[in-house]
Amino acid sequence: MTAKTGTHRTTRPTVLVLGATGKTGRRVVARLRDSGTATVRPASRSGEVRFDWTLPDTWEPALAGADALYLVAPDDSSPVREFVRQAEASGVRRFVVLSGHGIEKAGEEFGQGMAAAEAAVRETGAAWTLLRPNNFFQNFDEDLWLAPLRAGRLGLPIGDMPEPFIDAEDVAAVAAAVLTEDGHDGEAYDLSGPRALTFAEATRTIAEAAGRPIRYEELTPAAYRAELLAEGWPEAAADALNAMFALHRAGHTAEVTDGVQQVLGRAPADLEPWARSVAARGVWA
Repeated sequence: MTAKTGTHRTTRPTVLVLGATGKTGRRVVARLRDSGTATVRPASRSGEVRFDWTLPDTWEPALAGADALYLVAPDDSSPVREFVRQAEASGVRRFVVLSGHGIEKAGEEFGQGMAAAEAAVRETGAAWTLLRPNNFFQNFDEDLWLAPLRAGRLGLPIGDMPEPFIDAEDVAAVAAAVLTEDGHDGEAYDLSGPRALTFAEATRTIAEAAGRPIRYEELTPAAYRAELLAEGWPEAAADALNAMFALHRAGHTAEVTDGVQQVLGRAPADLEPWARSVAARGVWA
């Protein structure tokens, strides 16, 4: 499929990027700055612009002068609607929401912040675009599954249901494009990688790249929750992760989609060459 026709705006917008130290946020900031297509305001609890969902006094200073907003919602959905209302009132005219593939099928224990953000921007009079990516490659090398892979065993409750993992760099590239181009208003882009792999296959790909044995072990949801709690995860986080895997097991995120192609006019990155490049840095040693 060819890329959607998008035209750059004639004036540089000021873009407020929430979660600017996170997986996609810091990459969005870097891409916008490198391209020179926007004035960027990176916001987080410890970033250049202070922003804290739990401290509404930080909202107005962060929003001041922003034309567009990259919205990464908190797990707690309660502040989202009021923040979006305040953002529109302050002059934000374009919202780009980081959501998740299959989020409309999620239950109450997972993704409520993302669902609230989707609903809130739809109610505004501003332009909005929803980005719904699959699990990131970077969950394997930055945080969520890094320690288990280093320990030589990844245990999850997912079975043989495949997942078309996506590079966070591709998500950031899409976000940077829709934040600064016209032609994406009212769109909900499902963003996946080019092929679906089971977690066992992804683990094997990483093990081969790392040149060391790493095994995948299938767990029951109860056993997975018990392991998370034993590792010190809070109960709410353990329940949210289990709910995320329930969404995956139901097949709601298994489909390969063409959102990256639609926006960027190119295929998304594949896991195998990414794994080789990460392994070369000794990440999984």
